[in-house]
Amino acid sequence: MPDRLRELPSVDRLATAVARAELADRRAALLAGADDEVDLVARARARLRPSLRPVLNATGVIVHTNLGRAPLAGAARAAVAAAAAGYGNLELDLATGERTSRHDHVAGLLCELTGAAAAAVVNNCAAAVLLAVSALAGRGREVVVSRGQLIEIGGGFRMPEVIEQAGARLVEVGTTNRTRLGDYRAALGPDTGAILRAHPSNFRTVGFVEEVAIEPLCALGVPVIDDVGSGVLSDDLAVLAGEPPVRRSVRAGAAVVAFSGDKLLGGPQAGILVGTQEAVAACRRHPLARAVRIDKLSLAALEATLALYRDPEHARRALPVLAMLTADDAELRARSARLAEATGGEVVDAVGRVGGGALPLLELPGPAVAIAPGPSGADALAAALRTGDPAVVARIEDGRVLLDPRTLAPDELEPAAAAVRAALAAG
Repeated sequence: MPDRLRELPSVDRLATAVARAELADRRAALLAGADDEVDLVARARARLRPSLRPVLNATGVIVHTNLGRAPLAGAARAAVAAAAAGYGNLELDLATGERTSRHDHVAGLLCELTGAAAAAVVNNCAAAVLLAVSALAGRGREVVVSRGQLIEIGGGFRMPEVIEQAGARLVEVGTTNRTRLGDYRAALGPDTGAILRAHPSNFRTVGFVEEVAIEPLCALGVPVIDDVGSGVLSDDLAVLAGEPPVRRSVRAGAAVVAFSGDKLLGGPQAGILVGTQEAVAACRRHPLARAVRIDKLSLAALEATLALYRDPEHARRALPVLAMLTADDAELRARSARLAEATGGEVVDAVGRVGGGALPLLELPGPAVAIAPGPSGADALAAALRTGDPAVVARIEDGRVLLDPRTLAPDELEPAAAAVRAALAAG
């Protein structure tokens, strides 16, 4: 502890560095013609504050991409802290002293939980799909995709562009709303590297539609890469029935099943690949695998998260995402009552969302607390909450600010209420 205290910068050094930076910015602004009044002390205080800060999520959107997606279970947080504290056996077999693969820390768990023969992990699901296509169908081979699955995922990444970056050639089959097994069969040829099946996570096509299930696709005799998106391992939960379960695709014989770690799985950002020995081995040894590899902190969190799934009932309580999805209405109303009493708000009926591109049509009805914003208006109150300490992100409906207790942990209710009271008092 004495050594750590000595490492802290002196007040003079810290204050001088921040003051110089703020004065330089202000000098440049004045020279550029600025004539507004600026509180340099407040700006210096803001500069000292870390950019990446904790946020209380009162939006009712469970897997909120802008807020970091899935909050981690306690076991995963502890695993990250342990991995961050010093060195670890990331790529070392402690028994033999030989170098090993970082994939091995979670491969056994993934095979146990999904029934797959092999597994690998990378830094996110987009990377997993890119790696799988590169390994199984790169160097100019063809990838067959239904026109209804040429999707765009978050950040403007489009499936045709992913295939192009992998060095493969896209072969489109079917139509936007209807693709049949015969369309796939007619497109197969000597240059076919794989069929890519992509779950439309963030939208649904309804009405006069038809798509081919994973089982007949796998029976066509060519490798199938199945991007199932959100990573459903709790496939017996009714609320998740609209998302494709990982185990089904594995049982069907998909060469590679790709999914996210930080969505419905409830873990850290990660791209997970499970499937056949041959296909996963090809992904592991591809040169791109090093460029998209997972880091030790995410790997530690993922291992701890997956271990929770060995006891499904415990996982539903321990994993925040699953707990929020299955929250009891009585518990939510009790939280709402506490929040309303502490803020002077009103308990109203509202609708939460899954978020993260999963189950876009699913509504999660429940209570929320509506706060009358006063003369400044709802936008001003919401902004004050976002910029406060702690930062609280809420949503606006019918001119009022709504706080949804579904996405607030019990120990976050009072800090959220205190933030509301402070924002209202400040006008």
